Amino acid sequence: MLHTVNKSPFGNSALEACLNHAKPGSAVLLIEDGVYAATTGTAVAERLQDAIKSTPIYALKADVDARGMQNRLLEGIKLVDYSGFVDLVAEHNTVQSWL
Repeated sequence: MLHTVNKSPFGNSALEACLNHAKPGSAVLLIEDGVYAATTGTAVAERLQDAIKSTPIYALKADVDARGMQNRLLEGIKLVDYSGFVDLVAEHNTVQSWL
């Protein structure tokens, strides 16, 4: 399953709910304001670093760039472009959007 999170973790619990439900073999894609979760030095950075050990975490590069976060991403976050987003959707049987 591909999980997508589009809300900031600082005003919404979607990311935490997503990480609690992500099973082995699934992946998480951070899009829109969800990319703020991928920032170093935040309250959720440690939680996301732990999740990366068992679940691939991706961030949409266009959203990272639009928010000026290029040099502040956690180690292990994989950037994808829109084509990569489509590839992730095609690779997984289902997509769960966390709102």
